[in-house]
Amino acid sequence: MVFEWFNEQLLQMKWLYNLIQWLVEDVFELDMATRVGGSIHFFVYDTIKIFILLAALIFIISYIQSYFPPERTKKILGRFNGIAGNVMGALLGTVTPFCSCSSIPLFIGFTQAGLPIGVSFSFLISSPLVDLASVLLLASIFGWNIAMAYVIVGIILAVVGGTIISKLKLEKYVEPFVFEHVEGRIDITLPTLTKRERLSYSKDQVKEIFVRVWKYVLIGVGIGALIHNWIPESVISAVLGQENIFSVLIATLVGVPMYADIFGTIPISEALLYKEVGLGTVLSFMMAVTALSLPSIIMLKNVIKPKLLTIFVGIVVIGIMMIGYGFNAFSFLIM
Repeated sequence: MVFEWFNEQLLQMKWLYNLIQWLVEDVFELDMATRVGGSIHFFVYDTIKIFILLAALIFIISYIQSYFPPERTKKILGRFNGIAGNVMGALLGTVTPFCSCSSIPLFIGFTQAGLPIGVSFSFLISSPLVDLASVLLLASIFGWNIAMAYVIVGIILAVVGGTIISKLKLEKYVEPFVFEHVEGRIDITLPTLTKRERLSYSKDQVKEIFVRVWKYVLIGVGIGALIHNWIPESVISAVLGQENIFSVLIATLVGVPMYADIFGTIPISEALLYKEVGLGTVLSFMMAVTALSLPSIIMLKNVIKPKLLTIFVGIVVIGIMMIGYGFNAFSFLIM
């Protein structure tokens, strides 16, 4: 009962849903069954809920992150080799930056520190794809089963992707400047932060990330409201319905060029799932947007050579599509 209350009132914010419904129906006298009333409720409720959760979750996660600065993360990863290193790279990616672009500098730092390239790529895939804040946001909308399934497949993709790149011995396709001053980079003196400094860091992170993502959240919620209330289900089903064998491919290819993070894609995915788009298609779209945004690919192009970039993008795209088709086939087990 405690967990159910926590899930409904703190994550799903049923109280907020009811409050916005009262405002829409009793104050503004709009019927939520209509397109206008439904759109207003969806937009206001989702926007406020996401911003409240973002502020709280980013603060908590940032406080945790303060114990894992890049120097400490490098030292931890430096202790592992082979598949164990890829697993640790993927797991540590879950407590680091919230978007792919901010992961690139850490990827460079890890490679410069002498870490195996496969470990760095496992981190690079996992970091924007899976983080603790996104897990709770996903749980607030889709439920814990889907949220945990997303985490598991995201980590598996990161581990497998990094392992493949490691086995292919592709270090020669990293730009030479990345390997400058490799020796001794792991043995770095770790800064010690006081509690006050950790709190200050967490507040600064909330401000910084809010400035970076608020417009994408609004755009995402706006698109979600449009899909939810204005686009006929028949149109959505024709393009992204499970009966369309290319739905996962379309969702993945549409997601790659977009620049957003998981916070902006969640309301769109919520609306698509409401229109009975397959779970795997929805997850493929989310993963493509977060893991392979066009700006991050452009940034990465300055660090690695075209062949390695092509292999990296190919591995992630194929992995995302395999995950999508797998979830479309077996989603009945978790929904």
